[in-house]
Amino acid sequence: MRQIATVVDIAATPARVWEVLTDLPHYSDWNPFIREASGEVAPGARLRLRTVPARGRPVTFRPRIRTAVPQRELSWMRRLVLPGLFDGLHRFVLTDLDGGGTRVVQDERFTGVLVPALAKAVARTTEDFDALNRALRKRCEAVRV
Repeated sequence: MRQIATVVDIAATPARVWEVLTDLPHYSDWNPFIREASGEVAPGARLRLRTVPARGRPVTFRPRIRTAVPQRELSWMRRLVLPGLFDGLHRFVLTDLDGGGTRVVQDERFTGVLVPALAKAVARTTEDFDALNRALRKRCEAVRV
């Protein structure tokens, strides 16, 4: 098992952050890591995500939503071919900073027999999470007209 996590504080309400995170058709407008996203944000639903890592090849996958609690948590599980080979549980956890913004923890827990073989790729994913966090903050803090 291997886990990576990143944190960003955003000067916007959890409602605004949730709105941006769940507006899948507009990911291509702001998200440098998950360039394409579609599907329904509801537990059990499947998404279609296309990631473009800064160092690596683009990957399209169809994770299943595990958790969708508005303004609190969004998570999905992706699998490489078969369960137990290379699984990733990806989460965004939102915490209200007492009206002064939102803390977003983005993490992923990787499990399966291929985790040791893919350790370098997993470690590089932290850079992509950081880039996504910066872009999420910029999008959420932008003045809407």
